[in-house]
Amino acid sequence: MFFASDNGAPVHPAVFTAMERANAGYALSYGNDAGTQALRDRIRAVFEAPKAEVLLLTTGTAANALALALLTPPWGTTFCHRHAHIAEDECGAPEFFSGGAKLTLIDGPEGKITPNGLAQAIAQTGGSVHVAQRGALSLTNVTEAGTVYTPAELSALTAVARAHGLPVHLDGARFANALAATGTTPAELSWRAGVDVLSLGGTKNGLMGAEAVVLFDPAKAWEGELRRKRAGHLNSKLRFVAAQFETWFEADLWLHLARHANSMATRLATGLAQVPGAEILHPIPANLIFAHLPATTHARAQAAGAVYYRTDETLCRLVTSWSTTEADVDALLAAFRG
Repeated sequence: MFFASDNGAPVHPAVFTAMERANAGYALSYGNDAGTQALRDRIRAVFEAPKAEVLLLTTGTAANALALALLTPPWGTTFCHRHAHIAEDECGAPEFFSGGAKLTLIDGPEGKITPNGLAQAIAQTGGSVHVAQRGALSLTNVTEAGTVYTPAELSALTAVARAHGLPVHLDGARFANALAATGTTPAELSWRAGVDVLSLGGTKNGLMGAEAVVLFDPAKAWEGELRRKRAGHLNSKLRFVAAQFETWFEADLWLHLARHANSMATRLATGLAQVPGAEILHPIPANLIFAHLPATTHARAQAAGAVYYRTDETLCRLVTSWSTTEADVDALLAAFRG
């Protein structure tokens, strides 16, 4: 009964098979191998973005921080939700890699920024040498509250950003789950909605350690290459990262895994609604659930072996993954019910 994080899920067996194939013989290093070059073309096709450039990495922190460093100068500020991952879970990495740029935190319901909230935050910055200047907008999909921005919602926000000359970054650590939830295409949920740079996460969705920064503006590609190398994140054996992504995209495996994770969250939420004292906080389109449960209910479930995070006596976060089974969900619900 593991519901702590999709980071803790196993690696999909097909990914190990792909890495074993990539391990045959020799290949050029630092992304010059045939597999990495082919993956760039695959991502361009998946996103319908023939000029996009791709930087492969192994951690989401590096992907987010280096992407934002491309968009926000040291004297600038990145606008983001108050509970964005870059604000609460990156140990200051975005500020570090950008050379000191700030984060401007914006409140918003259910983990989302509103166009009006963004416009107000932008209006309060810039215009004086004494304050941080406007840098970029960073959005997260799936949000840290487990909710999902639709293409229309993204477009409304990126329009505000564009009106003030701000480029847009999207933290897509669970981008596949957002796609599965909205039923839209990768292009519709990224560059067509006004996103300039996407941090595309695979580690939470069946990969071993594979992340990509997709630059829809190729003019940033060379600087991205330099920043990745200077930061110590240019892996010499990128063929193994590329092999993971290549298998992920094959026959839409990435979407199949995300749909399964989302469906397990729906099953869990349906059952939670019948647990005495349970209160679900947000809509659940993807694979994260935030709920209040009585302290005695938590104690009973955790004594039975359930693993998940609690932020206080009653509030918890439950996360399903590609490997969560119906039996796992039903066992947790049985433990909650006692």
